This record gives sequence, structure tokens and C-alpha cells, in this order.
Amino acid sequence: MCYNQIIAALWPPERMSVFMQQHEIWKIIDERQEDLIRFCQDIIRIPSENPPGDVEDVTKFICDFLDTYHIPYEIVRPVPGCPNILATFGKKGGKRVVFNGHCDVVPAGDESKWDFPPYSGEIKDGRILGRGTSDMKCGLASSLFAIAMLAQHNAELSGEILYTIVPDEETGGYHGTQWLFEHGYIKGDWGIVPEPTGFDNIEVGQKGNLGIHLTLTGRSAHGSLAPYVGQSAVEDMMELCQALKELREIHGSYDGEIAQVMEVSKQAIRNIQKAPGVDNCMDHVTVNFGVIQGGTKYNMVADSCQVDIDCRVPIGVDGEQVQEKVAEIVERLGLTDRCKAEYRGGRTGNYCSINDPIVLSARRCAKELMDIDLIAAYQWASSDTRYFREAGISTIQYGPSNAEGIHTYNETVDVKDVVSACKMYAGMILDLIG
Repeated sequence: MCYNQIIAALWPPERMSVFMQQHEIWKIIDERQEDLIRFCQDIIRIPSENPPGDVEDVTKFICDFLDTYHIPYEIVRPVPGCPNILATFGKKGGKRVVFNGHCDVVPAGDESKWDFPPYSGEIKDGRILGRGTSDMKCGLASSLFAIAMLAQHNAELSGEILYTIVPDEETGGYHGTQWLFEHGYIKGDWGIVPEPTGFDNIEVGQKGNLGIHLTLTGRSAHGSLAPYVGQSAVEDMMELCQALKELREIHGSYDGEIAQVMEVSKQAIRNIQKAPGVDNCMDHVTVNFGVIQGGTKYNMVADSCQVDIDCRVPIGVDGEQVQEKVAEIVERLGLTDRCKAEYRGGRTGNYCSINDPIVLSARRCAKELMDIDLIAAYQWASSDTRYFREAGISTIQYGPSNAEGIHTYNETVDVKDVVSACKMYAGMILDLIG
């Protein structure tokens, strides 16, 4: 098939004007590439770790950028210290594309374990260095830059862009995306979340997030008398945690499109993580014992112990199934009267169809821009995207990333992927509401 035939197949005559607009804006982004990368470097250099969650400086930086390009916005604060930016561009009354990004990042941790300063924003070997480069400040910056280029060059849209920039995705989004949905700030037809996926992959589904906090009580005694006198809450919690590994046996069953995408997703995680059995993270419940605290002093039998557990619930499994299994295990161990369980979240996984217009748009743009067939896959983690899909908004995640540095040391992103992502965002906007 020749080039003209490919273009005719992808872009029928009534869409050729969009095709031309895309190539024009892509050329502009290439010409402004240095400005785009500098914008990414500057936003990386503003620490916005969560916890503690201080995002005021980065919020001002983003608002200054919006002011520069005359993009209107408002700031809403559910509670002090939690600013949400809502920026709009385009024509009201038509279809609406909602972008959603978070400006907080996880803590850098022990800086001695980094090969470079975590907030340097330097470029080395074609990569931008620093905390938040992949998750997700460069996705945020490149999507904002794409909208800025459309605004600066007076792009005529048939619909509107809403961009919600939130302060607390890394701690659950309760005063960010969740609150905005609960109070009616977010409505739209399609959603694009620039979370990290890589240049050749779009996320079309993800696992649910179930947090479990367990408190186990015991009976104190002198440590020299253990285990004959007293009841150690720490020892009992150790036994309970061992039994709770059974949650990892819970899995989903699939057919049709979901089975197809699930198999692609399992292969993708095998390729990325290269760890035996890691593909179970896609279709099984995962369990991480993240924080444990117990006892008062080493020579006292512990009368209390607490543990925080992070469970990710796959598509096809309900969070209630996990809670019921926890209750069954606690009862089997005879701990019902001494164990209190508290749950946060509890949703099942979420997804959109690979035949949805937002997915097809991403694939068209990737084919024309990079000559690649985007992989549509599910994510083994979770993000604020869940709130969009639960509200009935078909949403994808697409953002530049290098997976090996996310939520750990030495986070980076490739410069070329940032530029490609910026073009992809502009291209999808024009494709959907151009």
C-alpha cells in the first residue's frame, strides 16, 4: 500500500483538514522543542513531594505558564494547602476532552542512593534526570505545552479542553480528582491522563486499589516470660500476615476483548519487569505489607500491633471478595475479637474498550506521527484515571516514561519521548475536536 493510500484509509476527505492542522502543529512543536524541554526541566526543579504535600510553588509556576499563553483558569481548594487548577481552552457547547495531571511526586528518599541530584533537571545522554520526570511532571508539562501551542496559534476547535491539575494523586486523590468529581467540576466526553506508559503503549484499564489497615491487640507482660505469660500482638500479626498471602490466589476470569488485552498486558509486564511470575500482577490480587508498627519496648510483650497493606484488585474481581477473604482468615486464626480491619478504596479494576474513539484516535496519531502500532494494555497499578471511568468518561493514559525509575531512585525520561508525547496530545485534540 502506497503512502497516499495509507493516508486515505486513515484520513477520509472530510478529515483532511484535521490531518493538515496536525502536521502544522507538529512542525511548530519541533521548532519550539527547546522551550518544551526547558519547561520540563524547570518544573522538575521545583520539589513537590507528597508527603508532606506542599505544592504551592509548583502550582504558581503552572499558573504563570497559563498566564503567558492567555489560557483561562481557576483555582479551587477543598482544604488549605490543596490547590486544584482548572484550565479551559476551546469552544463551549461541543464535545469536551478532559486532561488530568498531578503535580505532586513521591519523596526522593535517601539521596545518597541516587546517581544524580533528584531535583537537578539536568539532561544527560538524551534523558532528563530527576524525581517526577516519568511520574508525571514531563507528561504534565508536555500536554500543557501542546495546549499552549494550540492557543498561541489560534487553533479553531469544535469543542473544549478542560485541564484539571491536582495536588494529591500520590496519596489517593481525595482532595484532588475525587473531590472534583464529587462536586461536579469534571464533566466530559473523553479523558487523557498523561501518566507514564511509554511512547508505544496506551493504558486502557487498570487494577483497583484497596488499602487495608489492621490493628491487633495483645496482653502485655515482662519480656522474659514470653511466650508463657502475656499475648504478643507482634507474633500474632506475623502469623496473620503470613496467612494473608492467600489473598494472592484470588484472580479474575476473562473472555472476549478483555481476555485479548489481558494477554497482551501479561506479555508487556514480562518484557518490562523481567521477573519470574511477574505477569500474575495483571490478573491476580497483589499484596504488599508496606508498614508495620508494634510494641512499646524490646523487653515487653507487645500489647498492640498495626500493619498497612496495599492490595491491587484486578479487573473481574470485586474488592468485597478480598475483604471477605480477610475476615475468613482472621476468624480461622481465632483473632476476630482482637483484630480490627479498616478499608480504604475497595474498587474493582476499570477499563475502556479498545474500540472507543479515544483509543482509535491515539492509534491513528501514533501511526501517522511515529509509524507505530500502539499497544493497548492494562496497568498493574492504579491512578486517578479510575475516577474518570467510574463516571462514565472513556479515558486513556499516555505519557513519556522510563519504568525503571518510577517510585524509586534515578528516575529519568527520554527527551525524544517527551517531544513525541507533546505531539501526540496535540494530535489527539485536533482529531477529536478539531
